[in-house]
Amino acid sequence: QVRLVESGGGLVQAGGSLRLSCAGSRSVFSINVMGWYRQAPGKPRELVARITSSGSTDYAASVKGRFTISRDNAKNTVYLQMDSLQSEDSGVYYCDTVPYRNWGQGTQVTVSS
Repeated sequence: QVRLVESGGGLVQAGGSLRLSCAGSRSVFSINVMGWYRQAPGKPRELVARITSSGSTDYAASVKGRFTISRDNAKNTVYLQMDSLQSEDSGVYYCDTVPYRNWGQGTQVTVSS
């Protein structure tokens, strides 16, 4: 059973930073594009950042310049560094492949204004 485990969420004030981590198996990380998705209450899930196995990245316009996705293939881990957080960034953040396969359980991020 494939499983991805996210960590690092929490409560932070607007303007602050958080770093999310996602760990999984080598079989998942070695061949897949990995992404961070978020879902706010009442809104659809959206892909905010993705990274290829070779390290090429892409970001949603709403987070570009504030979020940085990275990966450590040796540790089978993907990270999301989130800076200058805004209340609109609040939601459940999921790590998964691109396309989405529902392999992670999510971590809550709440930004207070």
